[in-house]
Amino acid sequence: MRISTWVRQHLAALRALLVLTAITGILYPLAVFAVAQLPGLNGKADGSLVTMDGKVVGSSLIGQSFTDADGAALIQYFQSRPSGAGDGYDPMSTSASNLGPEDIVDTADRTSLLTTVCTRSKEIADREGVDGSRPYCTKDGVGAALSVIGPRDAMGEVIEPVAVVSVNELCPASPFLAEYLGVSVECAEPGRDYAEGRIIAIRGDAPADPVVPADAVTASGSGLDPHISPAYAAIQIPRVAAARGIGEDRVRALVEAHTSDRTLGFLGEPRVNVLDLNLALDGEHPYRG
Repeated sequence: MRISTWVRQHLAALRALLVLTAITGILYPLAVFAVAQLPGLNGKADGSLVTMDGKVVGSSLIGQSFTDADGAALIQYFQSRPSGAGDGYDPMSTSASNLGPEDIVDTADRTSLLTTVCTRSKEIADREGVDGSRPYCTKDGVGAALSVIGPRDAMGEVIEPVAVVSVNELCPASPFLAEYLGVSVECAEPGRDYAEGRIIAIRGDAPADPVVPADAVTASGSGLDPHISPAYAAIQIPRVAAARGIGEDRVRALVEAHTSDRTLGFLGEPRVNVLDLNLALDGEHPYRG
């Protein structure tokens, strides 16, 4: 009895499915796994895990927090870059905020990117004892944004302001600017929408290159960056040295030892791996507090 063409075709397809499943679903993954376990490759294949006294303490590829149970920075450790991944450095929620430079007005639902940056800069400045001022930020650490209300010309510019409101400073706060274009600046009433006015950001007199660097106040695209810039590490040296009761020169030497140059000499920027640096500190200069 001849097998119909339809049956032969389906049997051939089934055999191909089984063969390809065995090759690509079993043999190939096993081969890749076996190669990945070769000396020199197994560490990276297993996640570049970092161990101390036989215990896994993190990964050299994923950042982590060095804070107490309340989220306050531990003074004896260098602090990492902010993270927007889940609750922080969550590999299962790697993401960026997708907010841009025009996100400058706080709302009842969330804080703007500008105020987030300004708040972080002030917090770091207070912790490290440095100047935290930066363009478009108030001294209190919120975005310096105004809503200028009044009739506009064809280009959308306000011709004659009738009211000016500091939209990120809720009453009864004192606005960061006394007046704008001859009009007294008012604090914002909670819950009121000031979108009717022209929203502008005020640069202020902060230096073009703030002491608190950009990577200290912004998250990376993945939210998992394990590195900080040498500039961010540098402003943390006095605090860490004082907490551990050692000279700043010793801490600075460790920072330099854990600073990597640009990849291949031209890709990226110099960087410091925070976990490796903190582990070296614990190993050479244990915290006695």
